[in-house]
Amino acid sequence: MENQDAVSALGALAQEDRLAAFRLLMTCGGEGMPSGEIAEHLDVSPTRMSFHLTTLERAGFLATRKEGRRVLYAVNQARMRALLSFLIDDCCGKNPAICGFSNTD
Repeated sequence: MENQDAVSALGALAQEDRLAAFRLLMTCGGEGMPSGEIAEHLDVSPTRMSFHLTTLERAGFLATRKEGRRVLYAVNQARMRALLSFLIDDCCGKNPAICGFSNTD
């Protein structure tokens, strides 16, 4: 990951509703959740939530899949790991394990 990619990724998460949706979806694992349920859970209008989910999807943080007529949103774990790895890459003299992190990417 390059600096500009990290800035873009962090920018996508730098909004209260998007961050809340992302954190909620992290609890779902690979199962995902439809936009309407996310909006209801977070007490956000469905239209507004759809806008935020699209922003997260464009940033690569979410993947979608169709299940019947529903579209389920799930976290793209690889994208999140790449961002976290980028952020901690130089931690503790390039030895993130010292700080309790492990760089898996």
